[in-house]
Parts: sequence; C-alpha cells; structure tokens
Amino acid sequence: MSIAQSPNAPVLFQREGDYIPRVAAVHDLCGYGKCSLGVAIPVLSAAGADVCPVPTGIFSSHTAFPGWYMHDTTSILQDYLDAWRKIDVQIDAVYSGFLGAPEQVDIIREIYDMFPQALRVVDPVMADHGKVYPTYTPELCDAMAALASDADVLTPNLTEAAIILGEQWHGTNISDDEARRIIDALIGKGAKNVVLKGIQRDGEDQIRNFVGGVDCDLFEVHNTFVPYMLHGTGDLYCSCLLAALLAGKDLYEAAWFAGGLTADAIVVSTKQPSFQDRGVSFEPLIGRVAALLQ
Repeated sequence: MSIAQSPNAPVLFQREGDYIPRVAAVHDLCGYGKCSLGVAIPVLSAAGADVCPVPTGIFSSHTAFPGWYMHDTTSILQDYLDAWRKIDVQIDAVYSGFLGAPEQVDIIREIYDMFPQALRVVDPVMADHGKVYPTYTPELCDAMAALASDADVLTPNLTEAAIILGEQWHGTNISDDEARRIIDALIGKGAKNVVLKGIQRDGEDQIRNFVGGVDCDLFEVHNTFVPYMLHGTGDLYCSCLLAALLAGKDLYEAAWFAGGLTADAIVVSTKQPSFQDRGVSFEPLIGRVAALLQ
C-alpha cells in the first residue's frame, strides 16, 4: 500500500485577521509532572489562542509518582457551565483529554451543544502500552469510547484505539494496512479525522503516526524514536496539533509540526535532572509554536 506524500488534508479552522480563537480545554490540572492543562495552556497560548480551562480533576502530580492525590471536580462542572451561560462565553474549539468520571462525558456533550460550531478535538487519554491508567474504570473507558464518535479530530494511541473499538491490543508493530483498518474503523464509529499515534516497527528507529479522515487521504508522518517514556508527550503532541490547526494550517502540516516538536522536546527533556519523573520539557521550544502565526 502506498501512503500519500502530498495528501488532500483539510483545513479545519479558518484563522481570520487579528481574531483570537477561544478553546475550552477540558483536562485535569496536575501540580507536578508536566501534562494536561500544564501543557495545553502555554502551548495554545503561544499560538495566539485564548485557553478557557474546564478542569476535570486536580492532581498533586501525575500518577506515576507514589502517593499522588486527586480531587474529582465532577460535582462542580454543571454550575461552572451555568455560570458561563450567564456571561455569553464564545468558544471556537473544544479540546478534551483526561477525564475523572464517566459523567464528565455528559458535560463535554453539553459544551458541544452550547457551541455547536466549535471544532471538537478528543484526545482519549486513558491507556498506553497495553495498560489502562490507574484512575480509569471500565465505565469511564466505555464513556470515553462513546465520546470518540463525536470527534472532528481524534488522537488515540494504539492502546486507546483498541479500547474504543473493543479489540485486543497487539503491540506497536503494525503494518500500513492495519493502520488503515484501525483508522477506517474509528471513522466508521463517527470520528471525522483520526491521528493514530505510536506505531513502532521491529528493527526501526522511527516512531510513526498515521492520519486519515472522511475528507482526508491517508498519510504517515514519522520522527526518530527516542528510547524514553516521558509523561505529557501525548498532551504536548495534541496541543501542538491543535495549535497548528488554529493557526490555519491543514491537518498534514499540523501533524508534521506536532510530531517534530514533540520529538525535539523529548531530546530537550533528556538533558534535565530526573527527566523521566518530571515529564516532557518543551519550554525552550515554545517560540516555534508562536512562529506558526508568522
């Protein structure tokens, strides 16, 4: 199978003049170990977007640290949205990630109803390398899988794609044809565009992401694989992808930009003390996000 090198990739947001797009970022807030809102806010802000957080939970640190604390914010979110209605909030994109409870999917659907023209970006943060994250129950995984069907852009890794499709995870060594099958199956469930992340084949030193959509040719982007597991790289990738889309780039350009910056951020991270605990270090590269507007 041949993957298109100059694909018919859609422009999903028309940036006009000096207008600043507004993003409802439905993520958790993590105190230590960079991820979630701690990544989304600076990255999207650098791309000239106004980030409006909808916090799904508050964590003392990411969950790889021992003894982490989580506060589930589900009980406050309805009042939160009701207050937004009273002040005529305007939103151009809804970007969701880590969720704290199945009921939060209903909150996201309510945000969709409030802003029906907004771009819907779903990063189904719930698992990786065949393992579900410790705070995720089967009910929450099912709710996240249902939310995936509403996405204009869905960005699962291979484990998350398997959960959404109700399939077994078979590792990261998959063929082009299998990547196409998975993307087609996710589109069949309702997602309009899919970025399938984390394909790594035996004997290769590259990490591959495949992208396809209802009106988008299938294509592949790749970067040199850096052999470290760092927290927050998925959040950085999706935030960079959305940053590029909100800057008016097409999905092909956005996927290349997100992959390249994330790979370079991993290299930057390896030069920091305790880097495998601290999370991905992207701060020295933030100027590249701002340059999207030039």
